[in-house]
Amino acid sequence: MTEATDRAALAATALAVLAVDPGGLGGLWLRARASALREALLGGLPAIGLPLRRISPAIVGTSLEGTPDLVALLAGRGLRPVAGVLDGPALLVLPMAERTPPATAARLAQALDAGRGLCLVALDEGIGPEERLPPALAERLGLVVDLDGIAATALPPPDPARIATARARLPQVATPVELCTATVAAAAALGIDSLRPPQQTLRAARALAALADRATVTADDLALAGALVLAARATRFPDAAPPAEADAPPPGEPAQAPEPGGGRMADAVLAAARAALPADALDRLGAGRGGRGAGGAGSGAARRGNRRGRPLPSRPGAPGSGARLDLVATLAAAAPWQRLRKGEGAAPLPLALRRQDFRLRRFEDRSDRLLIFVVDASGSAAVARLAEAKGAVEILLAAAYARRDHVALIAFRGAGADILLPPTRSLVQARRRLADLPGGGGTPLASGLVAARGLAQRARAQGMTPTLILLTDGRPNVRLDGTGARAAAQDEAMRLAATIRADGTDALVVDAGLRPHPWLATLGAAMGGRTLPLPRAEARGLSAAVAAALDG
Repeated sequence: MTEATDRAALAATALAVLAVDPGGLGGLWLRARASALREALLGGLPAIGLPLRRISPAIVGTSLEGTPDLVALLAGRGLRPVAGVLDGPALLVLPMAERTPPATAARLAQALDAGRGLCLVALDEGIGPEERLPPALAERLGLVVDLDGIAATALPPPDPARIATARARLPQVATPVELCTATVAAAAALGIDSLRPPQQTLRAARALAALADRATVTADDLALAGALVLAARATRFPDAAPPAEADAPPPGEPAQAPEPGGGRMADAVLAAARAALPADALDRLGAGRGGRGAGGAGSGAARRGNRRGRPLPSRPGAPGSGARLDLVATLAAAAPWQRLRKGEGAAPLPLALRRQDFRLRRFEDRSDRLLIFVVDASGSAAVARLAEAKGAVEILLAAAYARRDHVALIAFRGAGADILLPPTRSLVQARRRLADLPGGGGTPLASGLVAARGLAQRARAQGMTPTLILLTDGRPNVRLDGTGARAAAQDEAMRLAATIRADGTDALVVDAGLRPHPWLATLGAAMGGRTLPLPRAEARGLSAAVAAALDG
């Protein structure tokens, strides 16, 4: 069987397991962009037997948790609640789940924990390890399937009769103690430090046993459950090694008997987890599989207002100074008090409002972010540094469209600095501009910082959020006027660093020297940013380190 066939079959098994125990497993984390195979999997969701509801990552709190029926209230029919998405059992399908804000993810996670009969299928369409499902949801969705890049177009449909029989048998399925021990050991060996995945693995194993019409979980059930639950959550894979010999017991004490089959079962779970992952998955372990922050790498500063952007929960306040009234939220806040207020005296209107009922609309918009690379092109190592900076710029630009990143490149050498790449999101333009990069000469760091500061000020005036990334391996020795004087050049660089900090520009200093230089750490602190020692930085490692540092 090919890898595509294996993963498609694993997806079909995951769907059947979820249909047997939707409330216990919480849901399915499906890593896949739009494809025929994903649509085939979603087409089998009715077999779970819950009302199907599609929700958006931008869904607001009132839609999730319900609100009073304002139409009935205004018509004089009394206070009647309108059910929200989270009221009652349902199968929720969440497209673009990697874009779910933390507040919405927390509400969904709380509803899953409350045991309301909810089940969530999160469609994670993120690109790369930096775009992941929020950790609050990734923790609670027991099953994980990765169909990215699979060309299959069909899945075997779930058998309703088989699923109904398995549901009836599920409460009677037993799990041997040694299998519980093996599950915990396998999770620890994979670097999983949460207790939820082992519990979810055992639930999935019981569902697999019920599907096979067995009364007891077997080692094969546990291995397959580990592939569905533990594999994608692993942060490391232990190398296969022979078991260490047990130490001899002290004189006079009996030797402890090994747990029968526990070690072999844990090894079987590890082997199944390894086989369940795509060929390149081991390279991505520990690269943020658990979740992407709501802002995401590359998102600019959050700007809150009341005109446009992503809706936020309304807040109390009086309209004025451009603030807009949220009529629905205002009426919803006043509705529970109507009976009490009508008793205070005759109300001239069908609805009695008070000042404390007013709610104002709020939105959040994120500005584009400009990453300004300031690269030291001086000295003998200039060619290598510029080549790696060029590669990092191209890698970051490849993901710029989804993350609202613009990238610019400034090189300083000789007596000054040059803007080699103006702010752009065009990968084609970047490759054309970066084809021939000069190098060699002195180190006019102050000139590079002046050019970067001017670029950052222009970007901020256009509504962007600039971030400065300085890549160098030594100290400056050329002043702003082009003359050589190391001490004066260092003083100028420090003064400019303080000015950049006062501007409020985020900064990151990448020390590319073979040994970290204390002066560069001081320069980074003067800019109010971090200093990242990265000797022998290659392009992919540089781009990953920059993204991780900016996220952190």
